[in-house]
Amino acid sequence: MTKCIMVQGTMSGVGKSLLTAALCRIFHQDGHRVAPFKSQNMALNSYITREGLEMGRAQVVQALAAGREPDVRMNPILLKPSSDVGSQLIVHGQVRGDYRAADYFKQKKSLIPEIMAAYHSLCRENDIIVIEGAGSPAEINLKEDDIVNMGLAKLVDAPVLLVGDIDRGGVFAQLYGTLALLEPQERARVVGCVINKFRGDVTLLEPGLAMLEEKTHVPVLGVVPYAQVDIDDEDSLAPCLEQTACHKPVDIAVIRLPRLSNFTDFSPLEHHEALGVRYVRQARELGRPDLVILPGTKNTMEDLLWLRQNGLETAVKHLAASGTPVLGICGGYQMLGQTLDDPQGVERRGTLAGLGLLPCRTVFTPKKTRTRVEGVVEAVPFSGARLEGYEIHMGRTEVAGEPFCRLSQGQPDGAVQGEVFGTYLHGLFDAGELTDRLAQWLLARKGMEGTAVGAESHRDHQERQLDRLAEIVRQSLDLPAIYTAMERSQKRRGEHDADPQQAR
Repeated sequence: MTKCIMVQGTMSGVGKSLLTAALCRIFHQDGHRVAPFKSQNMALNSYITREGLEMGRAQVVQALAAGREPDVRMNPILLKPSSDVGSQLIVHGQVRGDYRAADYFKQKKSLIPEIMAAYHSLCRENDIIVIEGAGSPAEINLKEDDIVNMGLAKLVDAPVLLVGDIDRGGVFAQLYGTLALLEPQERARVVGCVINKFRGDVTLLEPGLAMLEEKTHVPVLGVVPYAQVDIDDEDSLAPCLEQTACHKPVDIAVIRLPRLSNFTDFSPLEHHEALGVRYVRQARELGRPDLVILPGTKNTMEDLLWLRQNGLETAVKHLAASGTPVLGICGGYQMLGQTLDDPQGVERRGTLAGLGLLPCRTVFTPKKTRTRVEGVVEAVPFSGARLEGYEIHMGRTEVAGEPFCRLSQGQPDGAVQGEVFGTYLHGLFDAGELTDRLAQWLLARKGMEGTAVGAESHRDHQERQLDRLAEIVRQSLDLPAIYTAMERSQKRRGEHDADPQQAR
């Protein structure tokens, strides 16, 4: 029978995803077959599996940590916000439709059979399942129909680790208050608290730890130091999004669109020694960068209007006219074209003029493109660079001119006009070759030497960072206590299944 452990948090952004990834790595290193699981994820950073199915990026990182190929069973429900009150619902990697929040909440309990089918299927193939919760289990207005925190813990009989973030302050109040708002049977599931992102001398924290244990009767199973690890983050609270200054030779400005998606595309650029990536929300912040990137978005037309209304469209067009290179990815690529037409109301019914910097036109259609691809760049000065990536977009784009790259099946992708480039490919920098070519070219434009540095692939970089994260967490947590909690839960479930009275 499969063991499990669940990581819940006192709020969003406390580090649940990374702690889950660390536990996946540790258990994998210890010789176990491991899989991550998150029943419902809300995120704009997503990924396409080999089967052409869509899932959240966090579970992709966790799968990598566990030595597994990403699988939509690890994230059976994905919500991609398309507005302040609505999201696209993706179940088992495929779009079910767009729902207002109230409508989704009315039907989400009906998804429990599909959640449990995915979970039990993973159980049949693994020794340990590491489950990640979402937000906080103490959101008392949402508890009745919960399918991702204590509601799921009850369904699978999972022991729970409760994580608090000391870096944001008030960690003892976070943990005590969360436990106080749980029902008695829910509190009984919490086998330990974890304090995350601690800076300083842990001995100064010990009186507080003792008092917390005395008041809650829940042991503290670890204090994890603030770790400077470079691992993809899917959360809108990701620290990289707050980077507003460049401290490297090359200045790359990414427009931080309101519905920005797949900002993990830029992780390989961020850890390159010559490339500085900063995020821009207002025209006055743009300055004179060496490259402007228009990233992906969940709602291209609405974000294009936002770009137009706050002056960033004009600023980007002025920079392009003066010779500054511009790159558009997915929704950003669509924005750079001549027109965006939505005859069926997929995003916003009607037609909008694009920035007019690329010779292409986009028509939105309800069918979603989801595919993994490989290719080679044809655009000068990057020609010959090998690409690996994936497409996630609504609509089709017709191009009058040369493509950005040629995919392995021979079909063209993207468009080029002067030093403006567009492509549908997410993950285009992951293989490393395009990252190197881009760095060399931008350095040369500044009159600086741009030699090939052989950028490692994004996957190799992530592997090294996951090993480092696992080492830090292994030294910080009481792993014997966690193993014991999993074994007790496993034994209890076995006894329950064997007892015909309880089974009835």
